[in-house]
Amino acid sequence: MGKQRKRLLLVDGYNVLRSGSRYRHVLHTGPNPDYDNDAFNRAREALINDVVAYAGRDSDAIIVFDGADNEFSDGTVERIAGVRIMFSRAGDSADKVIEKLAWEARERGVETMVVTSDASIQNTVFGGGVDRMSADGFSRAVNLHVHESRLDDAPKVAVKNTVAERLDPDVRAKLAALRDSLR
Repeated sequence: MGKQRKRLLLVDGYNVLRSGSRYRHVLHTGPNPDYDNDAFNRAREALINDVVAYAGRDSDAIIVFDGADNEFSDGTVERIAGVRIMFSRAGDSADKVIEKLAWEARERGVETMVVTSDASIQNTVFGGGVDRMSADGFSRAVNLHVHESRLDDAPKVAVKNTVAERLDPDVRAKLAALRDSLR
């Protein structure tokens, strides 16, 4: 039996896409966004990829998108690279789903982080002992994670220095003089 993960990352999908600085440039929407357009599809894909990379092997992750106004949304869950993606059922808001999932995780003793800039969700889950992160905070954390992984991937030049090469030239000269005086 595998080790059970004790951490959960819950992401308020559309809230993060609209409020997170990392995704705003992808969305070119007016006051009435069309959630089926290519820009939203690209933004959703970017968010999913970021959550996959950010959660890694340390956390389970669920991204909840609001399907309340979509009569065909049945709340089915899809898995992409270990991250659960779900649209709330028709008539149910993503907020309710996130609050329910956070509450259930807390009851099971799972350390939970909810990513949203929605103040009502933040207040509700924080009151239940769940951590929270804003959409912009998540954007910054992902940017940092991406930057650090690029540094890890950068080629390293192995330089083998002797002790003498690491010493200040004045110190080397004094040590050489001391050595020569002892001969």
